Amino acid sequence: MTTDEKMMTIREMCDTYDVTPRTLRFYEQKELLTPIREGQKRLYTKRERARLTLILRGKRFGFSLEDIRQLLDLYAVGDQQRTQLEKAYEIAETRMADMVRQRDDLDAAIGELKEQMEWGAKMIASMENKEAAE
Repeated sequence: MTTDEKMMTIREMCDTYDVTPRTLRFYEQKELLTPIREGQKRLYTKRERARLTLILRGKRFGFSLEDIRQLLDLYAVGDQQRTQLEKAYEIAETRMADMVRQRDDLDAAIGELKEQMEWGAKMIASMENKEAAE
């Protein structure tokens, strides 16, 4: 069996993808992953590893689990992933707009906080100068 064909245990998945067993079980519960079950043992195929890679990437980009589920489900449509890519692009556009809006809000808040800190520093310096003069 080549490395790509090799099934991985939950421990190997955790070590390879830097996730916890709880995370893998959660994704399984949400039907995002479907490992092969042998009693209590879970075995992950190349397909499941690819799905986990997409799940983790989607989470890093801030996609909801429902968005990720829809994208994973679209893989099986059979149109060379065109539908999946179009949907991913649509979700990405929305997420990008949200992130830009959040960044702009954060930039404004940082600017306001800097102004308040500068004002506070001047007030403290003024009070220290008064105390030193007395």
